[in-house]
Amino acid sequence: MSTVLIVVALVVVFAAVVAAVLYVGPGKASGRRGRGLKRRFGPEYERTVALHDGDTKAAERELAERVTRHGDLRPRPLSREAREQYVALWAGLQEQFVDAPRQAVAEADRLLARLAEDRGFPAASAYEEQVAALSVHHAHYVDGYRRVHRTARADAGTGTSAGTGAGTEELRAAMVDARRLFEALVTAQPEDHARHAPRRPAARGHRVHAPWPKGSGA
Repeated sequence: MSTVLIVVALVVVFAAVVAAVLYVGPGKASGRRGRGLKRRFGPEYERTVALHDGDTKAAERELAERVTRHGDLRPRPLSREAREQYVALWAGLQEQFVDAPRQAVAEADRLLARLAEDRGFPAASAYEEQVAALSVHHAHYVDGYRRVHRTARADAGTGTSAGTGAGTEELRAAMVDARRLFEALVTAQPEDHARHAPRRPAARGHRVHAPWPKGSGA
């Protein structure tokens, strides 16, 4: 075999090897993206798939769009004074729940919206966009915010005098779920949001989990 043919053969083989290494088929790329989104969003991934009636591709497109819009958001830190004020306000809501659970849930909804806005998330007036951003950075806790928001709106729509709103146990469950996001927002530092695995939000010396008042049953 001539030198020219040998060189040509080597070039062809080298090109084939490079192509095999670099080429990733659409199915493999999609699968890899899906696994990444599952790790990042956790329960939010399953919730979004269910909302799309099991269509994982549609769900992954929606989640990927959220990351594109909000993935670069860097939450602002709270001052020590602001943090202490928020902790006191939430503790007050837990005390208020004993005598006025519906009002406590409605105020918890507003408090979370304001806290998220203070941390640099979209404005409280843009609820859906605020939740979308929170889902990117607090995927394991954001559904608690949705729950307390739904409960507060349902009671506002039915009126408490009719007796058709949420029961006390449902209201309490909504508060407990929402508290997880509250703790994450009030204690997490900006660098914590680069990590997408769930973590205990309250560090030693900064406990924000005020117990439910005696007699509340929670």
